[in-house]
Amino acid sequence: MTTGNHTYPQLVKGFLGLIETQKYYSPYTIRNYDHTLTLFGTFLTEHLGHTPHLADLGALRVMDFRAFLASRKNEGLGASTLRGHLSAIRSFYKFLRKTHNLDNPELKTLRSPKLPPRLPRPLARQDAEDVRDTLAEKHQQQDDWQAARDLALVTLLYGAGLRISEALALNWTDAPFGDSVRITGKGGKTRLVPLLPAIHDAIARYRTALWADKKAQSYPDLWDETVEPTPLFFSARGKKLSSRMAQKTMQDLRTQLGLPDSATPHALRHSFATHLLSASGDLRAIQELLGHSSLAATERYTAVDNEELLRAYKAAHPRAS
Repeated sequence: MTTGNHTYPQLVKGFLGLIETQKYYSPYTIRNYDHTLTLFGTFLTEHLGHTPHLADLGALRVMDFRAFLASRKNEGLGASTLRGHLSAIRSFYKFLRKTHNLDNPELKTLRSPKLPPRLPRPLARQDAEDVRDTLAEKHQQQDDWQAARDLALVTLLYGAGLRISEALALNWTDAPFGDSVRITGKGGKTRLVPLLPAIHDAIARYRTALWADKKAQSYPDLWDETVEPTPLFFSARGKKLSSRMAQKTMQDLRTQLGLPDSATPHALRHSFATHLLSASGDLRAIQELLGHSSLAATERYTAVDNEELLRAYKAAHPRAS
């Protein structure tokens, strides 16, 4: 049972004041919650025929909450925004439960709108080649081991489809590689990944450049055989290269080549899968190469491949316009 005759605007004001002064929510979150609860209040006033009070909020049914979300969906809002609306309403009801002893079990049975599956965002084939060519040119111009390292890492990501965490987990003793390398992926699952000659060449150049660098000769992790494991990819400070530094390399390349924000180290893995699918169409083989536990994860690349095919069709077919 609920007590008191608090109106909806009074309750919302108390909730927003709490999350601002005691919970220290960000201004962005407070603004979004305020916007959502204002919309919800307007809907309830029309839905119930009067300004809602505390007891009205406790009496709402699942169909009432669904009706609000449906009204917003009909205005063209996507699942992500609807999930944000529901999150704000749930936080508001949590406040009501703690401060006004109001509990509405109906809200707990309402499922959040499902987000549509996000498709991988690979680089175009030429963009992927431009990334590698740019790093190769930088290595030729600067002739230092860090440029060679970046080239080797990018060649490994795009040429073998590794996750950035998998590439950075490789040890110094793993190279020189044979025809393949054993990778430990998510959940400790291992797989054999074949390596192209270009990968062998890029890693060999990097190792040679690193061995020859006078500063690198002082790195204890590289030269002390008692230190295990020794990482394959080093930072300028002689420590294991971080994923953040790899992301910074791609960020610089995005700026230089005018690539979209989606051009990240992980996008090189997506590019590997998408371009390989275009050439072979063998989903099972790509599943094994990527280390996916289910074929469904790999099938996402089919949608990407179909989109690429449709774009090519529209660009080339004389009747497409």
